[in-house]
Amino acid sequence: MKRWNERWHEKYKKHSLINQVYEYRNLEEAFKAVKANKGAPGADGVTIEQFEQCLEQNLREIQRQLKERRYSPQPVKRVYIPKANGGRRPLGIPTVKDRVVQQALKRVLEPIFERIFLNGSYGYRPGKSAMQAVARAAGIIKQGYWWAVDADIKGFFDNVNHEILLDLVNEQVSDGKVLKLIRLFLESGVLDGDTLEETPTGTPQGGVISPLLANIMLNHLDRRLGEEGYIITRYADDFLIHCKTEYEARKALERTTEILENELHLKLSPEKTAIRMISRGVDFLGYTLSGMSKIVLRPDQNAMKSFKDTVREKTVRGRTQAIGTTIQNLVPTMRGWGNYFRLTTHMAQLGKMDSWVRRRLRSCALGKRATIRANYRYDNAYLEKAGLITLVSLWKERCGVPLPKKSRRF
Repeated sequence: MKRWNERWHEKYKKHSLINQVYEYRNLEEAFKAVKANKGAPGADGVTIEQFEQCLEQNLREIQRQLKERRYSPQPVKRVYIPKANGGRRPLGIPTVKDRVVQQALKRVLEPIFERIFLNGSYGYRPGKSAMQAVARAAGIIKQGYWWAVDADIKGFFDNVNHEILLDLVNEQVSDGKVLKLIRLFLESGVLDGDTLEETPTGTPQGGVISPLLANIMLNHLDRRLGEEGYIITRYADDFLIHCKTEYEARKALERTTEILENELHLKLSPEKTAIRMISRGVDFLGYTLSGMSKIVLRPDQNAMKSFKDTVREKTVRGRTQAIGTTIQNLVPTMRGWGNYFRLTTHMAQLGKMDSWVRRRLRSCALGKRATIRANYRYDNAYLEKAGLITLVSLWKERCGVPLPKKSRRF
């Protein structure tokens, strides 16, 4: 006789979903999302614009293949993007056709799994963001959780076990056609240049459905730790386990290691996993959180380095470009960075960054290192009139602090 919780799961499991995936309206909405996200062509070289030229024909063909169980995804094209530490991160680019199918599948599966995801999970979920995760972590620390397990899973996206992942999907979804479709995407392979590599494990970074599959996998960790009384704040595979004592943190680290290795076949990275005392600072999602009763939030060193590298690229000395044009090119960076770090409690640090940006602009405009004499030509008011947005002004706008009517000259 089945236990009550097993009967409950059977009652609420979704049994027939594939027809919702290939419903034409769902495919249309999926293409709109793919188009909005833009992106490069995959292994077949077909761009979004080319796919759209025969949109109805292409969507009908996808619908027909899914109905007849003839759909077969193509290998993911591998490209490399630079990392902050100087290395390169592999990124997978599916074809436009495969992105449409993945998006259609995600639109059906996401509402099913959203109802079982825990509140401490913030990565790639509708209505949730990294800033909300940082704010939650800060709030928990204020309640006396002055220790944290700062954890990093070793090569998470490359080491996801397909059988375990599909078993976790099967806890909520019983449609064998949907499960097979997910398996096809997981095993579609990677095209690295002219070399086709098999993918017996892992889910390629860059796939539309990969973040959802990652959350399904790690929701098991959230649930198991929650059952034992631990509080976790997680954004994808980056997470903190909040503890009140060092002893509790050590026990939490032991249990996390056991759950990951024994139940999910994953491992923590020994170089990047540590027990932190919050008063000495812990880095999380680009922020450094420190303090105890009063929590200090500020951008971490990697975030500041990345910001400065971007500004340097856009303010090269000797470039024949009007300063107004340079400022307009710089504004999206200033606004994006300032909006993300608007939770900071360290306004002085933002002021120093603003001063550094202004010096870069003056150096760029003059074609040489800015001097006090040269600054007179491009004072702060001039740069703001030309359209420069400062990090401090964005921070004050968020805090509701009235801005000064006039800027200082230097």
